[in-house]
Amino acid sequence: MTAFLIRRLLTFFATLVAASLVVFLVLEVLPGDPALVMLGPDAPADALHALRDRLGLDRPPVERYLDWVGSLVTFKLGTSYTYGSAVAELIGERLVVTLPLALIAMALTTAIALSLGLYAAARHNTIGDYGIMVATQIGIAVPNFWFAILMILFFAVGLGWLPAGGFPGWSAGLLPALKSLVLPAVALAVVQAAILARVTRSAVLEILREDFVRTARAKGLSKSQTLRRHVLRNAFIPVVTIMGLQFANLLAGTIVIENVFTLPGLGRLIFQSINQRDLIVVKDVVVLLATMVVTINFVVDLLYAAIDPRLRGRS
Repeated sequence: MTAFLIRRLLTFFATLVAASLVVFLVLEVLPGDPALVMLGPDAPADALHALRDRLGLDRPPVERYLDWVGSLVTFKLGTSYTYGSAVAELIGERLVVTLPLALIAMALTTAIALSLGLYAAARHNTIGDYGIMVATQIGIAVPNFWFAILMILFFAVGLGWLPAGGFPGWSAGLLPALKSLVLPAVALAVVQAAILARVTRSAVLEILREDFVRTARAKGLSKSQTLRRHVLRNAFIPVVTIMGLQFANLLAGTIVIENVFTLPGLGRLIFQSINQRDLIVVKDVVVLLATMVVTINFVVDLLYAAIDPRLRGRS
């Protein structure tokens, strides 16, 4: 297990270094003047010179990259050109919206998908199974922003049960804050739940065809006992992998959904920073999201090995 953990940690740090290099190269080294991009083509020469000096663009790329990585490691990030605030403060303010939103969406995804997937597998080739397959196919096909607009029209405008957008802040109370996250979380969860339900159904059906499951049934175990004791653990291996990838997709998906619901999260911060050409914020937020995705995949790898110990030797 120790060798497996060391290999995964090395892969984890190598991926982080590669991600930071890609972000740095795309935003600062590839052809184009970042200062000109941020200030626009009509910016006066002295303003461009001042910004280049502030960003250190006259220094060698290697030196700038190492300085930037050092600021990331110590979390002493720069100052936003647009907001005039420290990027670390901006990220902290927006993370308290994006992270709860993604966690609620992931909880909804898991609860819906596992229920539907197990039900469909247990009733294979029945009307219930076919109905779930059709519903999940529709869920995958419908874009989440369109589904979000439908929910706003029905639950916010029509029934008035939930707010159509905005976020009152956690200081306004837990219930108002959670109510503002319900519709965005459902909009994020629909597509991911549909995908995960189909994966769960397929994984369970595959395990049900194995010889050891038939042996368990022959020994007198009921269908539910067989599912609980022999099928779920083995079927959970591909499901855990997909769940890890889906949480990464949920974080990325907040860019669209946060703009539909005007939520002040990281996704909306990236969108606004790109529009305002605030590359300092874009660079730091993108690498933060990449770090979160890599960390999630690292945790999934550990869960994967915990569920199936044979994988430690194979990797």
